[in-house]
Amino acid sequence: MNWKKACCLVVLVLFVLGAVGCGGGEKPKTDAKKPIKVVFWYSVGGKVSESTKALVEKFNASQKDIVVEAIFQGSYDDAINKLKQSIVSKSAPHVMQVYDIGSRFMIDSKAVVPVQKWVDAEKIDLKVYEPNLLAYYTVDNKLYSMPFNTSTPILYYNRNMFKEAGLDPAKPPKTFDEVAAAAAKLTVKDAAGKVTRPGITIAIYGWFFEQLMAVQNAFYANNENGRAAAATATAFNSPEGEKILSWWQGMVKSGVAGNIGRKTADTQKAFIGGQTAMTIDSTGVLGDIVTGVGGKFEVGTAFLPRPEGAKGGVIIGGGSLWMLAGHPEAEEKAAWTFIKFMTAEKQQAFWHINTGYFPVTLKAYDDADLKKHHEKYPQFKVAVDQLHSTPITRATQGALLGVFTQSRQEIETAIEQVLNNQASPKEALTKTAGIVDAAITRYNQTVK
Repeated sequence: MNWKKACCLVVLVLFVLGAVGCGGGEKPKTDAKKPIKVVFWYSVGGKVSESTKALVEKFNASQKDIVVEAIFQGSYDDAINKLKQSIVSKSAPHVMQVYDIGSRFMIDSKAVVPVQKWVDAEKIDLKVYEPNLLAYYTVDNKLYSMPFNTSTPILYYNRNMFKEAGLDPAKPPKTFDEVAAAAAKLTVKDAAGKVTRPGITIAIYGWFFEQLMAVQNAFYANNENGRAAAATATAFNSPEGEKILSWWQGMVKSGVAGNIGRKTADTQKAFIGGQTAMTIDSTGVLGDIVTGVGGKFEVGTAFLPRPEGAKGGVIIGGGSLWMLAGHPEAEEKAAWTFIKFMTAEKQQAFWHINTGYFPVTLKAYDDADLKKHHEKYPQFKVAVDQLHSTPITRATQGALLGVFTQSRQEIETAIEQVLNNQASPKEALTKTAGIVDAAITRYNQTVK
């Protein structure tokens, strides 16, 4: 080999080595766009939790620009407490599911981005959403959060027992007096006169009291339920409040209503097991009740009962999706994209079918699968009809209270005292109002 060939060989080797070094182990592009991460806190368990995760997975699979991390935070109260800590440490999630009665706190926290900002920015037509649901989360003409898991209470009844008692199952009771009369006919006693099956059993739940106030178009708190201005006191110590407790107490005293405590799970079991003919519960458990009954009897549903002549309606319960402040604009927009997906018609049809919660968008009712579901379970139509027939007033919008959790607990204590004949309706409500009013005063001072 002469020196020219040697030089050419060296150049060739260096070229090959350079090519291998540059292209053989090609590195990922450093400017590749990473998906925006959205942290979502939720607080529903069981079957509802599974449906929530399924929707999140569907969203993540639908595109590559955003990835949502769904994190279960325990109960609604647990989640609120964790949120308070995260606000201080500036580690709040992008989106959070919050229960209805947490709305006043969320607004007062000053740590939220009202969804109205993005509704206006994108010129979203809110007419496609359920107006009664939007009404609850609209404060000072501003939509603060997007309704998500929403429900109302209804009357459940055993149609077979109605027939056996000589009652027409096609004409369920509508008023307080009619419920009491039907319960008397449905109550079963043994030879010694002891009640073996009450006609109705209602859980001692503060939410039910709030609803029975709303069907009378009565306020739970002053300043028009805290919507004309921040509530400074309760308003449930009223003739309407007394009417609820007197009706309830009268049925328990006469033995036609059972009293098995505060847990709605216990009254659900009693109804499913045929241990009571009627109960009051959320539309959100309709699917569970029908499945639990399993064809042993025919489940009937009816509007929530009310005093004769009452012109109000029901308040929505459940939760909504809130956007938390303090995140870059791109992440905030990604969070809004996620919320829009979760509340779109196809997802809401799936949500309604699998959880029993109302679809938040009217377009969901056009979904073929949802229509088939309603044909199979006509009981759902009653719940929808009740929602659509409810007038939107300050009473049916629901109260805004920063101490709502405590207020519910105090009301439940008052109901227990009345049902156990430890206090009259007036005495119990007066005492409870004093306790809650003091708590409202302390809360308002803290907010100031």
